[in-house]
Amino acid sequence: MKNLTNLLFVTLLFLASCDDGGEVNPTDLDYKQEMREFVIGISEYSKAENASFVIIPQNGIELVTQGGEENGLPHSAYLNAVDAHGQEDLFYGYNSDNQSTSNNTNSYLRSFLDIAKDNGNVILVTDYCSSQSKMEDSYNQNNANGYTSFAADHRELDNIPNYPNVLNQENSFQTNSLIGVSNFLYLINPENFNTKTDFINAVTSTNYDLLIIDLFFHDGTAFTSTEIEQLRAKANGGARLLICYMSIGEAEDYRYYWKSDWNNNQPEWLDKENPNWAGNFKVKYWNEDWQNIIYGNNDSYLKRVLDAGFDGVYLDIVDAFEFYE
Repeated sequence: MKNLTNLLFVTLLFLASCDDGGEVNPTDLDYKQEMREFVIGISEYSKAENASFVIIPQNGIELVTQGGEENGLPHSAYLNAVDAHGQEDLFYGYNSDNQSTSNNTNSYLRSFLDIAKDNGNVILVTDYCSSQSKMEDSYNQNNANGYTSFAADHRELDNIPNYPNVLNQENSFQTNSLIGVSNFLYLINPENFNTKTDFINAVTSTNYDLLIIDLFFHDGTAFTSTEIEQLRAKANGGARLLICYMSIGEAEDYRYYWKSDWNNNQPEWLDKENPNWAGNFKVKYWNEDWQNIIYGNNDSYLKRVLDAGFDGVYLDIVDAFEFYE
């Protein structure tokens, strides 16, 4: 009877640890470390294909220290795997677009960003502000802190801002590494451009040193290697770097990899829909099946990016660990 009671107790514990899909709830996971290892794996795979390919995680900057704390020791393996860090809302936009980010939040983020910068990583800041005075202030404050920045006047990242008329630190250099980047354009939503040709012509009429775009145009067709080469050209004769946006902390139902039956029969790694972005779903990013979609094989998203000829990848939703913590 005692053995039977023990068996029942163990069974109940197991059932309590399972989620609705029968998967054991990974309560013992270090969610920050799981994301670090995911990014490191992406880095190792891509740099084996192209040693100069650059890895830029956006947000989730706490990953640069071992415990994710402001005064923590640098996490060397993670810092060495990435080449730059993207940070949104540093000076403007954290709580509301065109509004200053609080001093406390700004100082908190900069404490981590400076650890990365001191490690040799480039810092790319996107502030969301639309008034000219605030756009100027964003550029000035970022310059003063040694960060490269873009003042986006549309949160949707669907346009090329009309201001400033002369770009921040505009130049005619042949930009072939992150070290030479003085400014950048973040333009991942091409819905306002009727054709790829319109999009390419608009970009090549600018002198940004670095361009972050999506692999796909809004009609679902991928940019070809020929089109990527066209997009490299600055209007003044210089050249720019091309970086591809890729979400690794959420799955998007408009991507090529999405299967229609997932709406009713979700894979175990697929989680809740993001209430702020329809069609975007949280993922259990440590799951091998999800990671295989992202990288590591010839059918992966990252392999498509590499084959298209991009110079690097801009990893979004790296801060997905916050959702699970």
